[in-house]
Amino acid sequence: MHTGDDVGSLDAATRQFVAARPRLFGIAYRVLGSAAEAEDVCQETWVRWQNADHANVVEPAAFLATVATRLAINTAQSARVRREAYVGPWLPEPVDTGPDPQLGAERAEAVEMAVLLLLEKLNPVERAAYVLREAFDYPYRQIAEILETSEANTRQLVSRGRRHLAAERREQVSRTEHQRLLEVFLTAAQTGDLKALEDVLAADVVSYSDGGGMRGASRIPVVGLSRVSRYLVAFAPRFWPGSDVRWVEANGRPAVLVRSGDDPVALLCVDVSAEGIDRVMWVLNPAKLAPYVASMRPC
Repeated sequence: MHTGDDVGSLDAATRQFVAARPRLFGIAYRVLGSAAEAEDVCQETWVRWQNADHANVVEPAAFLATVATRLAINTAQSARVRREAYVGPWLPEPVDTGPDPQLGAERAEAVEMAVLLLLEKLNPVERAAYVLREAFDYPYRQIAEILETSEANTRQLVSRGRRHLAAERREQVSRTEHQRLLEVFLTAAQTGDLKALEDVLAADVVSYSDGGGMRGASRIPVVGLSRVSRYLVAFAPRFWPGSDVRWVEANGRPAVLVRSGDDPVALLCVDVSAEGIDRVMWVLNPAKLAPYVASMRPC
C-alpha cells in the first residue's frame, strides 16, 4: 500500500517526466531519424525514471536527458546495422513540425530531412554531441558528462559534425524561396516539363526514393541534373495522373503529400540552396508515411 508521501513523490516524478518529454523526444528523434524509435526511447526512459531513486536526483531534467541520449546512442548503433540491410536509399521518418516548429528544441536545428540524412554519416556519439549542442544549446561540460567523455573531446565531436554538414550542404534559402521553387518543381514534375525542371535543379542534384524495397521505387539515388530531370519526365505519366497533392509541413519545411484516393503514396521534400534544388527526397515507404499522416493536424 502506497503512503501519501509515495503518491506525492510519484506524482512529482510523473510531472517532471511529462515536462521533459518533448525535449527527450526531440533529442532521440534527431539522433535516430525515426519517430518510432524516438518514442521507444522515451518509453524506456520513463521506465528507468520510475525505477530511479528520485531522492538522489538533483536535476531531474538533466538526469532524463542523460538517460534518453544514452539510450538513443545505443539504439542508433543497432539501427545502423539494420539500415545497412535496408533495400534502396534510406530517408529519415518524416514528422509534422506544424504544431511544434522546434520539435522540443531550443532552436529549430538539425530537424530538416536533409540534415538528418547527412547526420547518418556521423557515428552515433558524434551525432548526439552535435544535436545536444546545436539544437538544444547544452554547455560542453554537460554534454561531456552525458557522453562520459572529456570536454575537449566533446568540442572536437561537435566541430566534426559542423564541418561535415558545412562540406556536404550549401547555405539554405528563405522559407518563401524554398516554397516557390518547390511549387515550380512540382508543376514541372507533374507535366513532365524538362526545361522547367532543368531550370530549378542544381547541377549536382541527387534524387532519393525511399520505398523500403517496394516495386517501382528506384533502388539507387539518381545523380546529376540531366539524369534527375530525365528520370522525373519518364516517371510523370505513371505517377501523377489520378493523384491529389496537398501542401503540408514536414521537418520544418514546406512539403507535398501525394495521395491516390484516400491512400498516401508519397511525401515529397526538397533541400534548396542558391544553386537551386540540391536534393529531392521521396518518402514512399508506407511504414514511414502512415505515422506521418496519422500525426498531421486536421486541415
